[in-house]
Amino acid sequence: MVVSASRVQAPHLRSKIMTAADAAAQIPSGANVGMSGFTGAGYPKLLPLALAERINAHHARGQKFKVSVWTGASTAPELDGALAKVDGIEMRLPYQSDPTCRKRINAGRMEYIDIHLSHVAQHVWFGFLGKLDVAIVEVAGIREDGSLIPSSSIGNNKSWLDLADKVILEVNAWQDLRLEGMHDVYYGTQLPPHRKPIPILATGDRIGEPYLRCDPSKIVAIVETNLPDRNSGFSAPDESSQAIAEHILDFLGHEVKKGRLPPNLLPLQSGVGNVANAVMAGLESGPFENMTAYTEVLQDGMLSLLRKGKLTLASATALSLSPDGYDEFLRNLDFYRERIVLRPQEISNHPEVIRRLGVIAMNGLIEADIYGNVNSTHIMGTSIMNGIGGSGDFARNSYLSFFMTPSAAKGGKISCIVPMASHVDHTEHDVQIIVTEQGLADLRGLSPKARAKVIIENCAHPTFKPALKEYYKRALEYSPGLHTPHILDEALTFLPNWMANKAAREAWREDAVVQADVWR
Repeated sequence: MVVSASRVQAPHLRSKIMTAADAAAQIPSGANVGMSGFTGAGYPKLLPLALAERINAHHARGQKFKVSVWTGASTAPELDGALAKVDGIEMRLPYQSDPTCRKRINAGRMEYIDIHLSHVAQHVWFGFLGKLDVAIVEVAGIREDGSLIPSSSIGNNKSWLDLADKVILEVNAWQDLRLEGMHDVYYGTQLPPHRKPIPILATGDRIGEPYLRCDPSKIVAIVETNLPDRNSGFSAPDESSQAIAEHILDFLGHEVKKGRLPPNLLPLQSGVGNVANAVMAGLESGPFENMTAYTEVLQDGMLSLLRKGKLTLASATALSLSPDGYDEFLRNLDFYRERIVLRPQEISNHPEVIRRLGVIAMNGLIEADIYGNVNSTHIMGTSIMNGIGGSGDFARNSYLSFFMTPSAAKGGKISCIVPMASHVDHTEHDVQIIVTEQGLADLRGLSPKARAKVIIENCAHPTFKPALKEYYKRALEYSPGLHTPHILDEALTFLPNWMANKAAREAWREDAVVQADVWR
């Protein structure tokens, strides 16, 4: 029986309401499952747990049962963690941050495809990834006409609902109904050769509608929930993060004085993490007014900038707030709804829009080499950390492309500036500015050898700077070619020596890789 408080207001869909276990029974082994969720916001809460129980029961009977999981980005322990723990994921894409998933991927027990976030929806539309069998999407409510009120993220939900053979909806009463009207779902994309320009000319332009559409004949189940998003707290900016933020703010001020940036800057994009929030905190006390943001996730720092009036508009695809940040968001939701636009990630991360708006992109890295190549995904060149996410979408197409990191990791034992990156996600062609607490390297207009000098001098930790200088000096003498000098049999020697030890390598694989915050 449906109670009057149900958020399923469409009479023709109320018969589809059922338990999570009954809904999970409609997902077969081998299915490609598209799930909502982006950085711990707007993901299904009950269905993945029920599916994990179903998978575990099959495994207990000696029956194989796995699914492939496609999302917007990272989710939460109730989804990635629960399914990984029962060995229920055959293949995962496009981004994850769950320690159990990470451990299985790096042990070779789960396949993982790391994709630029702007590419995911179009790859599914093109048929590159196979058929999407089931979509499991959280919404804040279902209106009388059957249209769906999105929740705290949109991600790839539009495409999942359009393309899936079957749809299961989680209607989450925890999501505040005042979110209605904050979203802008664009239905104007088409496949080549019929594509048209995306008509966003300014950060706050609305080009779509506030609701998601779904063919009611595809909806096979609706599960009602009342469960919170995973809202992780952020540490207060440490000395290193504050120093990085100060270098960036000084540089932006210099660019304004040079006439290369307007006084209110250009739209900001910021990756997830404590360094990114430190930059936002610095902007709050800085000289720039009437700023805007065109980004993937809206974090506490941008929320504060909106509240203080320093930021006038923010476009994203998800809210990624701490518990305190979300409480503040709810207290003043009517205020924020007029200043925040949530879009599908194929629009929030679209290269055409990023290039047109002239976005200032700021993202973290794991290591950068002396020529400006950046590794943002792999530890020791072989083990995945999280994934490339949207950093490539923004870095290649932005007006200014920053990559930020402390100069050393693991308590100062590992240099984050190395002779040659052990894995490359962003080539030297897409990296304009590297920043550590030691300083800032502006790489624009520099040849490889000129970049090496400025990166070593400005960004390397004092412990490792002499060795980097010595390597570069000898590379100039012994390298076969002198455009990008390297001594190839020494280029990766900044990796810890213990990686040469077999027992250490096995321990590395067995143990989950270091926590992401260490490497941001």
